[in-house]
Formats: sequence, structure tokens, C-alpha cells
Amino acid sequence: MKVIILAGGLGTRISEETNDKPKPMVLVNGKPILEHVTDIFRKQGVNDFVVAGGYKHEVIEDWVERAVERGINVVAIDTGLETQTAGRIRQCLEYIGDQRVFVTYGDGVGNVNIKGLLDFHIQNGKLGTVTAVRPPARFGVLESKNGLVTHFGEKNQTDAGWINGGFFVLEPSVKEFIFGDLEPFEKFPLPRLVERSELMAFHHHGFWQPMDTLREKNELEELAKLKVVPWLNF
Repeated sequence: MKVIILAGGLGTRISEETNDKPKPMVLVNGKPILEHVTDIFRKQGVNDFVVAGGYKHEVIEDWVERAVERGINVVAIDTGLETQTAGRIRQCLEYIGDQRVFVTYGDGVGNVNIKGLLDFHIQNGKLGTVTAVRPPARFGVLESKNGLVTHFGEKNQTDAGWINGGFFVLEPSVKEFIFGDLEPFEKFPLPRLVERSELMAFHHHGFWQPMDTLREKNELEELAKLKVVPWLNF
């Protein structure tokens, strides 16, 4: 199966790093986070990638040339600067042809069980499956009574609700739910799938973290230096 990696956005919330490159090309411990994303799949036997680029696409193309030399089976498609996530997915589905695909974001990592995700998708027989995750706990929790603090400590990740963590499995007919290049996948096609009862949620209880801010980039940098990298600890 092929993996579509969405890598065309501007990365405005981490602009300190994205003036000269797209966010998926921001280095984490010496290599682009995009490559860390491919490692998640390659470590689990999946090595066939289509990168949907846009902003600073030439930087991704340069990386692709070097990645191919190192044995990564990857191609890059310039899906357009203004194209939104749904449009990028549609263009890649048209390029790939009539087959089931994985889809994920090029700026977030997690030790998602790829085989378990695929098996879950096949068993349920729907057009799409999204990996549901709990967001990293960002703030401490404070409890008080009559103004007196009664508890102060770290917020537990399990206190938060489930959110879209990416790592989709999609059937090729999902492109029929995408009505144009300017549609965000999360805002329009996914709700359309929900309305048709065609979207399942695969709940991931392990590590997951996006790289939306410089703080998160620095956190991932430190985690990538560990002997066992959390997003590769399957």
C-alpha cells in the first residue's frame, strides 16, 4: 500500500523555522520530521510514499532525491501553493489510481500500529478510518474551593477528549466526497463521510505528538535523542 503524506502547508505557527522550507522539512535531531514520519511506516514494513507538496516544494524534491538513494521508495507531487488538505489528497488519489491508501500529516509522529489500523479498517468495511488520539497534556491542573487551592499538579493526558491524529486509511472512492482543491479535509469531506456513516475511528492509546509550535519542535528534538524513540517504540 502507498502512503500519502500531506506536506504542502505554510507552517505559519512555527514561522521561526519555515521561512526557507515547508514545516515537514524542519529538522528534528538532524533529519526532517517528514523522514521521521516515513520511519514509522518503514519500521512496520510499509515503504511506498507519495508526498503532497506545495509551499517550497523544491525543498521536498531535493530531499526526495537523496531519500531514494538511501532506499526510501518515495515520489513528490506539487499539489499547489493554495491547495488545502482535501485537494492534496484528491490529487494524490488520482495520481495513484484505484487502490486503498494510508494518509497522514507530514508534521506529527506517533507509534501507531499500522497493521492494526489496516486490519481494523478492513474489518469494518467503511470508506475511511481515522486514528483517534488524546492530545498531549499541555497545562497543569488546578482545583480550588472558595478560592483556596486544593490540588495543583500535572494534567493527565487521559483527561482530554479524543481528537484527529491523522494516520488514515482511505478507499479510493473517498475522492468523490472532495468537491474542490480549496477544501480542508477535516472541515468538509470528513463530515460528509460521517453523514453517510462511512468513517470509523481507530483509537490509539500510545505516544502521539504534533509539531505545531517551536516548543513542540524542541520537545521532539529531545525525545529523538533517546535510546528508544517514542514514536518508533512499537
